[in-house]
Amino acid sequence: MPVLPSETETLVVGGSQAGLSVSYHLTQARHPHVVLEADRIGSSWLHKRWDSFCLVTPNWMLRLPGFPYDGDDSDGFIVREEIVQYLRDYAASFGPPLVEGVKVTKLSTIAEGYQAETAIGTIAARNVVVCVGYFHNARLPEAALQIDPSILQLHSRDYRNPTALPPGGVLVVGSGQSGAQIAEELHAAGRNVWLSVSSAVREPRTYRGKDNNYWYDLMGGFDKTFADPSQPTERYTPNPHCSGKNGGHALNLEKFAAEGITLVGRVKAAEGTVVEFSADMAANVRRADKASKDFMRAIDRMIAARNTPAPEAAPDNTDDGTPERAPVLAEAASLDLAAAGIGIIVWATGWQSDYGWIDFPVLDERGYPKQVRGVSDHPGLYFCGLHWMHSLKSGLFFGVGDDAEHVSRDLLARS
Repeated sequence: MPVLPSETETLVVGGSQAGLSVSYHLTQARHPHVVLEADRIGSSWLHKRWDSFCLVTPNWMLRLPGFPYDGDDSDGFIVREEIVQYLRDYAASFGPPLVEGVKVTKLSTIAEGYQAETAIGTIAARNVVVCVGYFHNARLPEAALQIDPSILQLHSRDYRNPTALPPGGVLVVGSGQSGAQIAEELHAAGRNVWLSVSSAVREPRTYRGKDNNYWYDLMGGFDKTFADPSQPTERYTPNPHCSGKNGGHALNLEKFAAEGITLVGRVKAAEGTVVEFSADMAANVRRADKASKDFMRAIDRMIAARNTPAPEAAPDNTDDGTPERAPVLAEAASLDLAAAGIGIIVWATGWQSDYGWIDFPVLDERGYPKQVRGVSDHPGLYFCGLHWMHSLKSGLFFGVGDDAEHVSRDLLARS
């Protein structure tokens, strides 16, 4: 049974990359604190991702505070189990005051600061840093409720591998990073796959001899700040799809179609075994293709403007995934799943947040925590590790440490 102290100066809720990064800085400052992790370190990476999951950002972007990647494959992409081990090795490197297996069920204000309730007791703290991320519960469209029970439905969170599914064709809904990667894996395993295409765009894996993230970082893209909270479109836009699997490669919807994956538009409605689609598939494919081409042209302009040494684009140093021959794309208004031999739907339709356990107002009208680079309006209450909290890299291994340092500095100054 975990032991929970009755009070501490600072409580860190969540023991993954954000919580550990905050704890690293507080530990360095010898600041009394406790980190509560609901499960074990890395559990969400292990249990909410499929078996072959790997990062789409290269290993050189693993740079948690005081613990940058030091392996021999800096341009590779670590897989799910290695992510978990990296986090656990990070914790072992500085020994945070961590209590695992304790979930905070309620956070309230008290005269001296805050009180957190758990299944094994309460803990009072002057400061609290919430590091539980933003993607908590599976988000499913209304159409999912109208599907006949004969069709197996699961969210991408619950997908594990092709062999874990019953026989039959698969409809994957959503072409962001998860949906595109799952569709590719199912097709490679010999499944008949239909992919409901969303507005998510794509990016090349490599261009002019470098990974897309190298160029994007050089252009300052990861440091781009969330400048206009009144127009929060970027915060809710899906990331461009790409893959780190098998050394990394581009994901291209046209290539999917050329290889036999059937592309359809967004799911509009459903009744029984019949699913209706919007007539937007071809437009979304063109949009994704244009985004990749625009990104490459932006790299060209930057290289020319800065006189950056780089080879000219060529087939041997560019992976855009474009097929040699463009496929014919035909819209489908509807599909009878049973008639098409489809017995499974994988909903890669994203996530929704759940901060209902915080018992005082901290969220904006869209359910996002109100804060400025992790510092909230409530004295002593902080957040860290949120997607687009301050900049694009806020929720990544590449940038969570910078925000953790900012939050910790403010907290220590207040203390």
